[in-house]
Order: sequence, then C-alpha cells, then structure tokens
Amino acid sequence: MRALITGITGFAGSHLADYCLERGDVDVYGIIRWRSRTENIEHLEGKIKLLECDLRDATSTRRVIEKISPEYIFHLAAQSFVPTSWHAPTESLITNVIGQLNIFEAVRELDLKCRIQIAGSSEEYGMVYEDELPIKESNPFRPLSPYAVSKVGQDMLGYQYFMSYKMDIVRTRGFNHTGPRRGSVFVASDFARQIVDIEAGRRDPLLFVGNLDASRDFSDVRDVVRAYFLALEKGKAGEAYNICSEKAHTIREVLDMLLALTDAKIEVKQDTTRLRPSDVPRLLGDSSKFRNETGWKPEIPFETTLRDILEYWRQR
Repeated sequence: MRALITGITGFAGSHLADYCLERGDVDVYGIIRWRSRTENIEHLEGKIKLLECDLRDATSTRRVIEKISPEYIFHLAAQSFVPTSWHAPTESLITNVIGQLNIFEAVRELDLKCRIQIAGSSEEYGMVYEDELPIKESNPFRPLSPYAVSKVGQDMLGYQYFMSYKMDIVRTRGFNHTGPRRGSVFVASDFARQIVDIEAGRRDPLLFVGNLDASRDFSDVRDVVRAYFLALEKGKAGEAYNICSEKAHTIREVLDMLLALTDAKIEVKQDTTRLRPSDVPRLLGDSSKFRNETGWKPEIPFETTLRDILEYWRQR
C-alpha cells in the first residue's frame, strides 16, 4: 500500500511514519519543502521516500500526487500553533485551507481512488459550555482563534467535497496530543524543556507559564497516529470522528506532574505574554463514535507520556 503523509517532518507526521513502517505493509511517502527541518525523521533515512512540494502551489501539489498515486493520504501538514495564528492569520488560513483544497483538486482531477484523512482539531468547537460536555461530533462550532477558524474551514471543505464529488474523505478531530518530538512552543513540551534547562544549569530555576486554569483532554501522539490509520482502515467516508482520551487535565495539573518528575527546586511565575486574547476554558471529548466503529482506545498512560517528553529533552 502506498501512503502519502503531508507534514511528515512534523510532530505527528513523523510518529505516523513510524507506525506505518512498523506495520510492514505500507510504502511511506512524504512531502518536504526546501526549508523543512528534518530532525524528526532523520532516523527514517532510507526507509521513506521524500518528494519536494509546496501544498500552497496547485501545480506542485498535483505533480507530486500524480507521481505517487497514493492509496491513502494522511493530511497532517498545517500551521498548527494557535498563538501564531493571532499574529499571522492570513498565513494560517492560506496554508491550512488552500493547501488542503489543492490536494482535493489534484485527487479529483486525476480521478484517483484513494482515501483521505483530514487531521482536524478540537479547537474547532471553541467556546463550549459546561452543559455541552463531553464534546460530541454534533456539538456546534464556536471557534476562538484564527487557527480554529482555519480548521473549521478544512473540516467543512472535506464534508463539501464528499457531498459534491463523493470523494472518500474521513475527518478526524484530534484533541490535545503530546509526546516526544513535540515542539517546545506547545505547553507540556515547553514546561519539560524549561525543567531540563534548569536541571542542566542553563537557566535560573524559574519556570514561566501562561494560563494554568485551562483544562484539556490529552492523548499520547502514538495513540493518536494509530487512530489516524484506523480512520482510513475502518472509518466511513464523509464522517467526522473525535479522537481523545475522554480525560481532562488542567494545565496546572500537567505542570505539577512534570515537576514531580524532577529533583530540581523550581519557582513558577506567570508570563502575561503567554496569555491568549481568548482561550477555550475546557475541552473534554467523547470518542465513543470512533471507538465503536474502529475498536480504538488509548493505551499509553498520561504519566508515561510526560516522562517520555522529559527524557526526550534530556537526551537532546
């Protein structure tokens, strides 16, 4: 089977490549840009096939998809950091929505028979009220950031192309996921890297934080990429599926769990520059639809995930 992973050099994309190779029945293709950082996939050299492509360019996208003729497309490439979308909303919308549109148009014009997974986000739900928890796929969208709006656009574009052209598209809405290789701009990885820098004496024993009261439904990335594959193996075209642990932790709890894994004496201080103009107070998902249709369930305890993140930064 030929599988194309967009965003293969990223956090989830590199773990998905690992999972596909472990299966042993998948030829893995990925796309890169000339300036792509490749440290996440250096260990896969010689095991995957990489082609240069910019998804924002329709011609570039079509040429690569025609050359690979994939049976599965996992579309993970995106501007994925919420705070950046406040500073660069145009970049977020073009990269996320237009990049996906170019994939759809290439597949449609080439008349390829392939399944496409769209990696959406729980941020699409945005402002969720207490009586609407846990979040089901039927919850309304109330996006609270330009990033969230871009993911709603991707989600609805997937639905529209399924309805209009009967394209084989499955939409997943992943809740927060973390693990080794997560960029240091993301909360758990950011805390872990600050702790490791303090342990190594590279910075004063002061850890800076943003909003610690927000509550998130965290999963391990290695469980999430397994769900992505199952979405194309067993998911129904046109459907949307939540992927989540169904357990919520406040950011304060995440911080306390990481601090419990170090002997360093650390003071915590809020940094107002880390606060968002508007924030989602609580995200807790219901993944029963996906579990019932695919048999998926998370297997890696959150404590293990956090320990692995710390070890990742210690090794680096």
